[in-house]
Amino acid sequence: MSAPIGIIGGSGMYELLTETEPVVVDTPYGPPSQAPARGVLGGREVVFLPRHGADHRFAPHRIPYRANLWALRALGVRQVVTSCAVGGLVPELAAGTVVVPDQVIDRTWDRAHTYYDAEGPVVHVPFAEPYCPRGRAAAVAAAQAGPLPAVDGGTMVVIQGPRFSSRAESRRNARDGGTVVNMTAMPETALARELALCCTTLALVTDADAGVEGGEHVTQEAVLELFAANVSKLSGILEATVAALPEDECSCQQVLDGQKLPLTLP
Repeated sequence: MSAPIGIIGGSGMYELLTETEPVVVDTPYGPPSQAPARGVLGGREVVFLPRHGADHRFAPHRIPYRANLWALRALGVRQVVTSCAVGGLVPELAAGTVVVPDQVIDRTWDRAHTYYDAEGPVVHVPFAEPYCPRGRAAAVAAAQAGPLPAVDGGTMVVIQGPRFSSRAESRRNARDGGTVVNMTAMPETALARELALCCTTLALVTDADAGVEGGEHVTQEAVLELFAANVSKLSGILEATVAALPEDECSCQQVLDGQKLPLTLP
């Protein structure tokens, strides 16, 4: 059986489905962070994969992003919904707010960020709108109907990590138009586009970043504590999003049409 919807869980979301079937998937990029778990959520067949591994063993710069997305596509996934913890870069984004971002700024480096790096035809995918518009609409509706404050749209600044930002870096990120900051949305979002997958993200604000007025220095313990306190609510929003995703093909899934690819997609 194929699974049309993939779910990538972020920090604090290592389990999601109650009855699962683990699936071992081999990829050209090595094993994924964890064997994907097949199950049902929101009445839809899904595959769940914890981004950092079930024991949070992969730091943001060491996550096997290419293997993770490839494994999901190999299982038939064509739509991906991801969750992540983020810091707020603007004062109005209080901890506990769910943001459905519509833009990204990539400040990572030295990560395997493309599938098309071998000799062969050059492949350029459009990325002006990084997230699936139809997936975002479903996520926004689910978040706004959920138990947490919700914001439609935002720019996710993705930093290298694993350290948090200095105050100066945080202020620069805000000046450049960022509203939330994260360590894992890139290259994940771009790789999803390169595989012609719809990608939608639910970002839970866990803290005010260091440069925000009134913000303290960020700690890993505080981030995980707030995420854990809200993970059941976020899971409910995620389930409602999955249930509302369209079932017909989206334009995101046509971005490779007409291009000669140097690899064979699963």
